[in-house]
Amino acid sequence: MSMPLLHESAVGHVTGEAQYIDDLSHPERLLAGRVVYGPHAHARVVTFDLTAARSIPGVRAVLSARDIPGENQVGPVVHDEVLLADDEVTFIGQAVFLIAADSDELCREAERAIAVEYEQLPAVLDLPSAMAAGALMGPPRRILRGDPAGAIGKALHRISGELETGAQEHWYLETQAALCVPAEDRRMLVYSSTQHPSETQTLVAEVLGWPRNAVEVEVRRLGGGFGGKETQANHTACWAAVLAHATGRPVKIRLFRDDDMIMTGKRHRFLSRYEAGFDAEGVLQGVAIELNSDGGATTDLSFAILERAMLHADNSYFVPDFGVTGSVWKTNLPSNTAFRGFGGPQGIAVMETIIDRIARTLGRDAAEIRRKNFYRAAPADTTHYGQVVEDNRLALIHDRLMASSGYTQRRAAVAAFNAGSAFVRRGIALTPVKFGISFTTTFLNQAGALVHIYTDGTVLVSHGGVEMGQGLHTKIRGIAAAELGIDPARVRVGATNTAKVPNTSATAASSGADLNGMAVRNAIDTIKTRMSAALSEKLSPGAGGEPSRAADLRFAAGRIVDSVHPERAITFDEAVRWLYLQRIGLSAAGFYSTPGIGWDRDAGRGTPFLYYAFGMAVSEVSVDLLTGAHTVERVDILHDVGDSLNPAIDRGQVEGGFVQGLGWCTTEEILWDARGTLMTHSPDTYKIPTAGDVPEDLRVALVDGVPNPHVIRNSKAVGEPPFMLALSVWLAIKDALSSIAGHTVEPQFSLPATRERIALEAERLRRLA
Repeated sequence: MSMPLLHESAVGHVTGEAQYIDDLSHPERLLAGRVVYGPHAHARVVTFDLTAARSIPGVRAVLSARDIPGENQVGPVVHDEVLLADDEVTFIGQAVFLIAADSDELCREAERAIAVEYEQLPAVLDLPSAMAAGALMGPPRRILRGDPAGAIGKALHRISGELETGAQEHWYLETQAALCVPAEDRRMLVYSSTQHPSETQTLVAEVLGWPRNAVEVEVRRLGGGFGGKETQANHTACWAAVLAHATGRPVKIRLFRDDDMIMTGKRHRFLSRYEAGFDAEGVLQGVAIELNSDGGATTDLSFAILERAMLHADNSYFVPDFGVTGSVWKTNLPSNTAFRGFGGPQGIAVMETIIDRIARTLGRDAAEIRRKNFYRAAPADTTHYGQVVEDNRLALIHDRLMASSGYTQRRAAVAAFNAGSAFVRRGIALTPVKFGISFTTTFLNQAGALVHIYTDGTVLVSHGGVEMGQGLHTKIRGIAAAELGIDPARVRVGATNTAKVPNTSATAASSGADLNGMAVRNAIDTIKTRMSAALSEKLSPGAGGEPSRAADLRFAAGRIVDSVHPERAITFDEAVRWLYLQRIGLSAAGFYSTPGIGWDRDAGRGTPFLYYAFGMAVSEVSVDLLTGAHTVERVDILHDVGDSLNPAIDRGQVEGGFVQGLGWCTTEEILWDARGTLMTHSPDTYKIPTAGDVPEDLRVALVDGVPNPHVIRNSKAVGEPPFMLALSVWLAIKDALSSIAGHTVEPQFSLPATRERIALEAERLRRLA
């Protein structure tokens, strides 16, 4: 189904009328909120005095952990993360005090007046140090099939190595923000930039010591999230709520960009080790992978992220004997958190490195080695955790993309160019993605919705998903219109609100349209069943004629028609007015839970995913060997979205995901100094991709003719899988560097491939050539 709908906020984005937290009309007596954070990576709070700060005129509250009315805890899964540090700080950026005042200037004055003494303690600031200290966050995880060590030992060829993949800043345009408004009868209205309104509601209630029905969270839209607001938006909402409770006045907190980057967690950096055995044709015999993740100071979602990395360590390849172990290590840095791909990129990068090295070892084209190892017919159709890869599109996409991209001819052209160029080299690479769709925490795979049809024929839809620029509300609007058979202009999607749709899951795991779309359809089906039962009687002829049956009524083109007797019809608007007069309910709640999934994490077996999304990319780059500068000359992407709910939005997600992945793979380097201070905490020190980094020749196509029967209107999720396709750029750079020594020496560089790393590796390879 194609629905060429404009993004529901497109005009508002362009005109500035689309409102975010900082744009909301200021309630009366609004106070500015400020968070004071610790300056040390690890320290004991010896003593503090808030008297001077509290005495400043216009300062309405200065709070410490002792002033929290409920529980001093915001850990989303494991309760190991305090809202405010009490006797110890465990990373630079950890909140210690809260201030509410009449203005931001007064907040800063109060901060300067706080007297606090710290005693610095030893800090662990990197993965090797954490591993040496045995600083495990929890027990290691393992997924095992067969005997990988035995298979590797018997293989004709063996490789082993280590790969570092770096952290990444979310860099959402709207920083963390919340506005909390005390309401009558001991209630709190929370306007939050959160991907998980129900979890925000829960934690605000807990820090206030209130029941959840006293807290209402509303989200109209986010200025970007990318996972960074799945759990860590909760902090800002809770800080603002505690201040609003203490003062009895509305409080707004919006983090300054530098503070946001210093205080919040990133994509987990990984240190991964691998061994692989393969035959003379490059077919994998056995693989063993060890994944080590930097969790930061507290658990957050680190184990779920590690788990997805382990589940995706195979990427698109069948390995008969395969073992993956994973560990999360504790460091004195902000707690790392969800980010687009949720561990998938880190796991896939290891396997793509293995495939690339196999090709170089055998002197073959890596695209050929990938094709040989794809999942295929049984018995090579089952993952290392026991799920069968159904509706496998890998071979189809590979063959189509090889042809449409002209890969073979371009590979020859790259080799010819490199033969005649001393200081600029070209490289080309093809990489696939197989990405599982569903939350691996099974109970999260549920959604709710509420649909109202008004007597003028217009429709208001509420659901539990959050709009953060990805076009979810636009897709939901299109789904509702298609299910009711009316013009999308008649449908409005309201703000996400916990008072309308309760107990929702985060908008994450690429599942927003899948889950909420099905819940909306469930609500609409309930209404349509009521409507059809009554209308079948209205449309039936008098005595002696064949009656209309409810099951034969069809909703299409603004009409409700008897498909057996098409002359019997009524407009949607007429039907709604008549049904109201007959006292037929035109509103319903909907619910959906994903069927057929289950995951035993202790055994490392199960069916964690409802289905897989597939895609591939071919990227070609030019690399200046002297400076390390590179240009992405051309990218061809072919991606599987089933029957697209909205092709324009899906293409946008493919392009945006790829470019964000490009940043992770090349320019986005996060650095801390020896004290644990973030050095890359602003746009002048942290390089996200700009328009100039987007490939001038970017060709994106959606695979046609591959409906997905498992999900709403045969569609597929699209948010995360394209991110991993940017690994093709990273490996194309590696291919260009490999040409320096005639592809006989393995290039050694980690991810991201910054200019500095490229230039240094080019120099090393020149000396070896």
